[in-house]
Parts: sequence; structure tokens; C-alpha cells
Amino acid sequence: MLDATRTPPRLPCAPGVGYKPQHFSDLRAAPGPIGWLEVHAENYMGDGGRPHAQLRALRDDFAISVHGVGLSIGGEGPLDKDHLDRLKSLMTWLEPASFSEHLAWSTHGTEFLDDLLPLPYTEATLARVASHIDQVQDVLGRQMLLENPSSYLAFADSTMSETDFLSELVQRTGCGLLLDVNNVFISATNLNYTPEGYLDAYPIHAVGEIHVGGHDADADDAGAPLLIDSHGRATADPVWALLDHALAATGSAPVLVEWDNDVPHWATLRAEAERAAHALATATAP
Repeated sequence: MLDATRTPPRLPCAPGVGYKPQHFSDLRAAPGPIGWLEVHAENYMGDGGRPHAQLRALRDDFAISVHGVGLSIGGEGPLDKDHLDRLKSLMTWLEPASFSEHLAWSTHGTEFLDDLLPLPYTEATLARVASHIDQVQDVLGRQMLLENPSSYLAFADSTMSETDFLSELVQRTGCGLLLDVNNVFISATNLNYTPEGYLDAYPIHAVGEIHVGGHDADADDAGAPLLIDSHGRATADPVWALLDHALAATGSAPVLVEWDNDVPHWATLRAEAERAAHALATATAP
């Protein structure tokens, strides 16, 4: 378990955006309300070059959050030691304010699957995920944040709710949580429960970062609504409303706008960040 005497790194309680190289010049010239940037770990685990040079330059002006997608925290097998070592190397030279990963699995044996797959919430899964989190935090020497998934199905053999599962992980490992309210809205719609009820049961005290982002709307074979976590469009109004609900509980927090596919011009992304800034200002106003 993480040493409780260590002070976890902190991001500013301000809007952030996922960094895309095409926005490098705009970020330096007209960042607007943005106080921090998120990068995907796997894009910077190589040996330098232009991507590293740009990130080093941005680090002078913005706090950096590293978001991993490849550790397969929920996988049945052991964590990939080489991947973890490369991640540690990145964390050593970058010294980011935060590191996060997903409550999901994406490997089977030596094969890497191009998706973040869900887990049954059982005691056996809990023990495995807690052990993997302990290993990551021990190797990196810092607290990690764990992101709630977007779900399209529920496992019949789950014995606890997702919020109880996350609460137990926090208690056992000392990890923090990344609350993705878009994922909450997607899962609640797809699995037919209320997103506000989910948030009311969520271990809000452990939240170190909040995400919003866009999703695509579809329908399943029975015609019921089916939402897809696409990160390819503006954040929907119900997700902004859910952010307000979350901020009413957390108070001021780092809020990231995710837009990873069909990335827009800077003005569009900055406008999303300004909307996040307004939500933060409203939540913290006396």
C-alpha cells in the first residue's frame, strides 16, 4: 500500500485539455483559462525527438497530467514489467503533477487488445486490481488515480457495485480517483440507472481529477439508447449538468476536457475549456 505520509502531487483547480501537437503554438500564444495539460503516456515513452521537446517546453507554462491506457490494471496476468519501466522513465524526466490509468483490462497473454474492457466486481477481481495498483505505486513512488469506466454491459457474477468496488480500492491501496462524468452518464444510460445516484454513492473524497468529453448516440438491437464513449465531439449538455452535480460535492477541482478524435480547431477546444471554467467558478462562488 502507498505510504500515507507522502503528499500526492496536485493539479491546479482549473480547466485542462488533452494536448495535441497541432495546438502547440496556440497554447503558447493564447491559452485562455487553461492551467494544465493531459498527455497519454504511451505517446511519450520513446527516446525523445520533437514530441519530447514540445512537452518539455509546455511543462514550463502548464502543469502536466500523464494518463495511461496500456497497463491493463484489471488484467488477469502480471503487469508488463517493460511497460512499467518505460513509464517510470517518463515520470522521472517529466515529473508530472498527476498520473492516472483506467479500471479496465486490455491484454491477454502476450496480446494487446485495442480496447479498454470491463471487469466483474468481485472479491477476486478486487484483490487482483489492488495488487496491481500497489505495484504501480511502488514502482513509480507516487499515488496514481484510477478512472471509472464507460460500461455497455453488466456482469451477472458481480457481487458489489462499481462505487463500492472503487471505495474499497481507495481504502486498500491509498490510490486516488479520476472521476469521468461522461463515463458516468454513458454507463447510467446504457445500464438504466440514474447518474446522480451513482455520484451520490461515489467516494468523492478521493477525487483528484474530473473529466468531461463527448460521446456518440446509437441504439441497441431492441431500440434502447446506447451511448458510445468516442471523445470525438463537444461535451453534451447533460454531461455539463452532471459536472455541476459533481462539483457541488467536490468543490473546486481540476477539470479536463477530453477530445481525442476528430480534433477541432483550437478556438473550439478553448471554448469547451471556457465552459469548464464557468462551471468551476459557479461551483466555488460564495
